[in-house]
Amino acid sequence: MRVFVLCLMSIPNYFEFFSLPRKLNVDTAALETAFYAQSRKLHPDRFASKPAAEQEAALEQASQLNDAYRTLKEPIARTEYLLSLEGVQMEEQSRAATDAARATNTAKKQVAPPELLEEAFELNMQLEEMRMNRKMGEDDPQLTKDLNAAKANFEGMLAAAQSELEKLWNAWDAAVDADDSAAKDAAKAAMVALLNRRSYIRNLVRDVNEALEP
Repeated sequence: MRVFVLCLMSIPNYFEFFSLPRKLNVDTAALETAFYAQSRKLHPDRFASKPAAEQEAALEQASQLNDAYRTLKEPIARTEYLLSLEGVQMEEQSRAATDAARATNTAKKQVAPPELLEEAFELNMQLEEMRMNRKMGEDDPQLTKDLNAAKANFEGMLAAAQSELEKLWNAWDAAVDADDSAAKDAAKAAMVALLNRRSYIRNLVRDVNEALEP
């Protein structure tokens, strides 16, 4: 068991925790099986009679294993993590940026895709009007209808972004198999732009949902 823990500590990234290549299409069932197999090896009961230092090391590795599994099983988190391994900084989408914004009670930096500026401006005007109506106890059925229509429109954009992202996962994986650096760079750039767009749209949907809450 000691050999397992020491080896695990030397693994440099989450993909290698599970002997996976840096690809974006992952067999999640196999990932889950590997996770539980490794979790059993690191269970605290197996270390109950071991020295304190070894118990702490096992707990640390179990924590890292959990982080790796949570990241790789979720497609967007997996994509962002792989991009981070590739040296791509994505502050607008990063969880670190989200946590920092929450800690300081400030708005997270968000870059608006140029093609959405007009729609986002119109939506923000409607949201502000809805907030004012709520404060004054007024109801505007047409405004509610317009906001629901905007929500449906943005949700459609999210679905389209997801479909496009899945194509980029395939493009990345094919580039990895072909060891094609140019294709990998193109896929990375496209994923960054798409993830930024997706994140921005998700925030718009969130804002509409909050405004429509009774």
